[in-house]
Amino acid sequence: MKIVGKNESECILCGTCESICSEHYFKEDNREKSRIQVSEIDEDPGVDINVCNQCGDCIDACPVLALSRAKSGIVILNRKKCISCFNCVGACPTDSMFFREDEDNPYKCIACARCTKECPTEAIFMEEAEL
Repeated sequence: MKIVGKNESECILCGTCESICSEHYFKEDNREKSRIQVSEIDEDPGVDINVCNQCGDCIDACPVLALSRAKSGIVILNRKKCISCFNCVGACPTDSMFFREDEDNPYKCIACARCTKECPTEAIFMEEAEL
């Protein structure tokens, strides 16, 4: 399956990936609403790119089966089934399932590749991964 890969040493913290993502999914340029989160950290390489690795740990945490694995292998959320219990957020080992108090449902990267196409340094890219 294809997932978003990352090379944090190439990231220049420009925020392009976050802007592209939030504009596409939330129709606003609000980096806090991005399904990929990039932050400056004190450890080398100085950048943390938090993006879902599609491990699926969140699937079993959902009491109403709102999370499932698509044929492509990507973990997806059925917003209509979701009861906003946020168990999936707590179950995510990489803290890549996000939520905001002003949103009804959690959200995560679905490897749409929009952000990877716009990254000026190729710090994020599409790569093949196994389940």
